[in-house]
Amino acid sequence: MIDFTEIEYLKLGNGRQKRAYEVLTQYKIFEKLSKYSPLLAGTIPIEIDVENSDLDIICEVDLRFEEDFLKEIMFTELIPADIRVFVEKMIINEEESITLNFMLEEFSIEIFGQNKPPIEQNAYRHMVAEHKILQEKGEDFKQKIIELKKQGIKTEPAFGILMHLENPYEDLLKL
Repeated sequence: MIDFTEIEYLKLGNGRQKRAYEVLTQYKIFEKLSKYSPLLAGTIPIEIDVENSDLDIICEVDLRFEEDFLKEIMFTELIPADIRVFVEKMIINEEESITLNFMLEEFSIEIFGQNKPPIEQNAYRHMVAEHKILQEKGEDFKQKIIELKKQGIKTEPAFGILMHLENPYEDLLKL
């Protein structure tokens, strides 16, 4: 089993994973976010990404101090000054959340924050469950997921279609 709490595994992965590792380490993203316990989640870590897949970095952020978080992100050279950043606040599953989206080299990056440890956030939990399923079901299943994603279907619904899940966002968490 891959230790998804560290990004070192990317160095041994496919070409896109290796390149993601280079960009994340070159810009010291995880070092600069270290006080927020960053984890990489999403499709790139589990090799079901498609051309427009982004690097999802999930963090633990106390949104009572949202301004401090944003200042730290914007003014500590985490994101180069000439890069445009889109910030959005939202409620997901009754939890305050914040996203910062920007481009770094060829990667779209999304930093996602909630006031809970990243390993308890659904993005991480879904990824771990999906990875386990991919290991169990094999390469044909993986390719079917990728094909559905290429058609514009999001990851969890793609798993839901192939596994006949009624509510894939909830059902994947039960696996």
